[in-house]
Amino acid sequence: MDLAFSKEEIAFREEVRAFFRDNVPPETRRKMVEGRHLSKDEMVAWWRILNKKGWGVSHWPKEHGGTGWTSVQHYIFNEELQMHPAPAPLAFGVSMVGPVIYTFGNEKQKQQYLPRIANVDDWWCQGFSEPGSGSDLASLKTKAERKGDKYIINGQKTWTTLAQHADMIFCLCRTDTNAKKQMGISFIVFSMKSKGVTVRPIETIDGGREVNEVFFDDVEVPVENLIGEENKGWDYAKFLLGNERTGIARVGVSKERLRRIKDLASKVEQNGKPVIEDQGFREKLAACEIELKALELTQLRVVADEGKHGKGKPNPASSVLKIKGSEIQQTTTELLMEVIGPFAAPYDVHGDDGSNETMDWTAQIAPSYFNNRKVSIYGGSNEIQRNIITKAVLGL
Repeated sequence: MDLAFSKEEIAFREEVRAFFRDNVPPETRRKMVEGRHLSKDEMVAWWRILNKKGWGVSHWPKEHGGTGWTSVQHYIFNEELQMHPAPAPLAFGVSMVGPVIYTFGNEKQKQQYLPRIANVDDWWCQGFSEPGSGSDLASLKTKAERKGDKYIINGQKTWTTLAQHADMIFCLCRTDTNAKKQMGISFIVFSMKSKGVTVRPIETIDGGREVNEVFFDDVEVPVENLIGEENKGWDYAKFLLGNERTGIARVGVSKERLRRIKDLASKVEQNGKPVIEDQGFREKLAACEIELKALELTQLRVVADEGKHGKGKPNPASSVLKIKGSEIQQTTTELLMEVIGPFAAPYDVHGDDGSNETMDWTAQIAPSYFNNRKVSIYGGSNEIQRNIITKAVLGL
């Protein structure tokens, strides 16, 4: 297997890199480098720049606005986006519900939702996890009872990322309480502005408010908002989660973070010398770089094998990418904490004060460290991913 890039692919990388350099707003990039929170307006503004270029939904089929790029081009694009860094297109719309709609939805749904997803006219959120139904998602209890031409939805979702911004939600609901738990679930989309929808923020360990509880009390949803067939939602959810986990390795994110670690470690002194000169620290840094290189090669092998597992079926090795990618992301935040040492303690939650020169660049490192404890849990916990590998990859 030849994992070297061709001349055409190298030229494509330069084109993508130049576009990001010339078009990502400088303030957006600065906030991304420093780990600061972007506003909704800042994110939407950048995504519309990307969509105007024709790259907003790059991996979609061409008839729905995609680029027709090869798997390698998609890999290059995502790596450059993460390394610049720039905000990735809103995953809930572009990478999750969008592919479900164009794969399993009807023509009316495709025409209604896909163009608005591409231009972020609708901000989507994901209604999957519930209290007591996280990794065991099939045990969910949110119920959609059909009455005539409507579903009446009651229940609760939790850890709903950025639901405070959302216009729309794609939701797994139980539509058959007598069937085997995986067989009685349907995939339904509806407006977050519907009567009976309540969003309540959850404050996370880093002081942020990115996740929420969402409550449904007799929410009326037209039956035409059902995606695909009733009681087939579990199949669509597996399709969606497979797409999510393939991109969750975030090799480019870790590459950019390692670059920043080296830069800061060469400037910050501990015990009278730059941190980068400490032998123990250098060994940890080198070990992380080796792990990242191995992950990158594994991801390239997955990219090269794309399409060999059947239409709509992701490579089961995506679970390997999820496990190692999340572990390396956590390691890089640990190394950043080691660089700043005692400056990790007195941090400003949002890091936007700028009143202290040292605080200004250290402010988001500790919150980022705490926030990244979640990456080995969301998208399917690493323990569950190991079970998937045992069955699908090792055949045990």
